[in-house]
Amino acid sequence: MTPALLLPNLGNESTPFVLLVALLAGVLTFVEYNSVFPSIVEFRDAAPFNRLRFVALFTIIFSLSLILSGMSHPTLMSTAVTSVGTIAGNAIDFPYSPVRLVVLMLPSDATSATINFVRTAAGTSYIVSLFAMTAFLVMVRVLNWPARSGAFNVWVNLPVFDPTAGGDVVERLHRDARINIVIGFLLPFLVPAVVKLASDLLEPITLQHPQTLIWTIAAWAFLPASIIMRGIAMGKIADMIEEKRKRAYAEAELEHDNGFQLA
Repeated sequence: MTPALLLPNLGNESTPFVLLVALLAGVLTFVEYNSVFPSIVEFRDAAPFNRLRFVALFTIIFSLSLILSGMSHPTLMSTAVTSVGTIAGNAIDFPYSPVRLVVLMLPSDATSATINFVRTAAGTSYIVSLFAMTAFLVMVRVLNWPARSGAFNVWVNLPVFDPTAGGDVVERLHRDARINIVIGFLLPFLVPAVVKLASDLLEPITLQHPQTLIWTIAAWAFLPASIIMRGIAMGKIADMIEEKRKRAYAEAELEHDNGFQLA
């Protein structure tokens, strides 16, 4: 709902549709988190994984909406967010960086306002995503997520992962973790290249469609970060299962030795 509520001059025809979609998403989330059986939401009972991702996405959308609305109706908050985003965008805008690739994705006739906004928005989104990934890595490595929350239920938290599909579960989790991390790392570089190659088929990015522009840049920054966080989480789950196996084998061997000594 944030872009529709914050951006000026959007017209009232899109607001009811946005509110309906937001209400539907809220109802589905409420039903999912109050259901006994899992459906498609991963790490449902492994807080605060999904909360961190939601906060990161909301921060990106809210920041970009403030920056875009401040271009026509500047406020103290929008000016501050724009200044921070401009510094971040200029700092990351070096050759072959994801921000530079997003700027190069724009059509050759793009206005300076569009270029400046895209650079600022890309820098802001990328920095927020990096902070989210760093925070989650600290939770995993320092705060021992998700072990501190109690027992981890693989069926509830990984509903789309089938442990009986074949092969060792630990090896499959490690493989999926590596694949997710690699894909998440490459996406910020691949998406601008694909959009640039398909520029003849896709409508060029302009300020004429502010909500589309905001969600496109937010998805470009958030989805790779979310995929990398998923890979880190799956790697941690694999490590937990492997450690539990080692403890079980050690206990079984100890019981066997004690039984042999008694005999």
